[in-house]
Amino acid sequence: MEQAEIRVQLDAISHNVQELKGRTTADVMAVVKGDGYGHGMVPAARAAIAGGATWLGACTLDEAMTLRAAGFTGPVLAWLLAPGLQLQDGVASDVDLSTGTRGGLTEIIAAAKAVGRPARVHLKIDTGLTRGGSARDDWPDLVDDAAKAAADGTITVVGIWSHFANADVLGHPANASQRAAFAEALDVAERHGVTPQFRHLANSAATLSRADSHFDLVRPGIAIYGLSPFGPGGERFGLVPAMSVRATVLLAKRVPAGQGISYGHTYRTGQRTTVAVVPLGYADGIMRSASNRGPVSLGGRLRRIAGRVCMDQIVVDCGDDAVTAGDVAVLIGSGRGEPTADDWAEACGTINYEIVTRMGSARIPRVYEGGGPEDPPGRGRVSP
Repeated sequence: MEQAEIRVQLDAISHNVQELKGRTTADVMAVVKGDGYGHGMVPAARAAIAGGATWLGACTLDEAMTLRAAGFTGPVLAWLLAPGLQLQDGVASDVDLSTGTRGGLTEIIAAAKAVGRPARVHLKIDTGLTRGGSARDDWPDLVDDAAKAAADGTITVVGIWSHFANADVLGHPANASQRAAFAEALDVAERHGVTPQFRHLANSAATLSRADSHFDLVRPGIAIYGLSPFGPGGERFGLVPAMSVRATVLLAKRVPAGQGISYGHTYRTGQRTTVAVVPLGYADGIMRSASNRGPVSLGGRLRRIAGRVCMDQIVVDCGDDAVTAGDVAVLIGSGRGEPTADDWAEACGTINYEIVTRMGSARIPRVYEGGGPEDPPGRGRVSP
């Protein structure tokens, strides 16, 4: 093992997609934005497709183009497009582009005309998340513009979509309200002559819990990496976590009782003890809010970070246990006596999404295990 590593089980990603696919009759879009939620976008995408995903979901056009450059020829959706962005390469590469505004649609139409081929468009309606997407009052004008552009062959309306705000809260009244708003938006589009090929609303939580929201396509993200969107204690649904994180102890030394540890001496030893220095810090995605709280498995026991998380290091108080330099500290592991991403989320007051997405830096290699011939087992950094 290198000094530290992030190990990704590609077979787990394939398995998770298979589990999700078995819960729906809709097509599955594997969301691989954010460098595959910290798992590596391209290897994660390959594993997801091996598991039965037929679509890939990116966030930015750059992410989508990276997937195209890696050889993915199937449908890829990019949905976060700033005004003034050059969209011609996306149109030319058959990347599906999303917009929730008439101005955004105008820019997509202009790119399609410049390239000389129809753009693949998904129209987004805001059903209650109050983030991206068309306001309901603006929706009729947007779909009317889209109908005209589709009629003259400038665009193809591939999809109409929206996103839940509270699907991770089972029984939340907003879920039914948003589904109803989405159905209404589809009816408005139909009256304006727009019938999409794909209607999609469900994220991971809705894919797992709301079959009535699946429509033609579901968009699981965190679930394909084996983590529950319902948080610590939530049902596992047969999902298998794909990521583990470990590092080699740099040194272990005895220190006296009452000794302050790390910046600010926010932790002091209660007795003479052994402390171990582990070469991971907030530059590697270990949240500073994990100071005095983050769980670490070391020497066969579950322990907590002692003192503040530094840029490159953490310290663990090991008591009188026989811990030495070269031992392996597990920050995220199997959960069988080892910490999980959910444990870290609980310690840091956040969600498992943030834990895995932040994890890693250019100096920590990802080691991939499992997968097909394009992803043989082995070690190495993943370049974008």
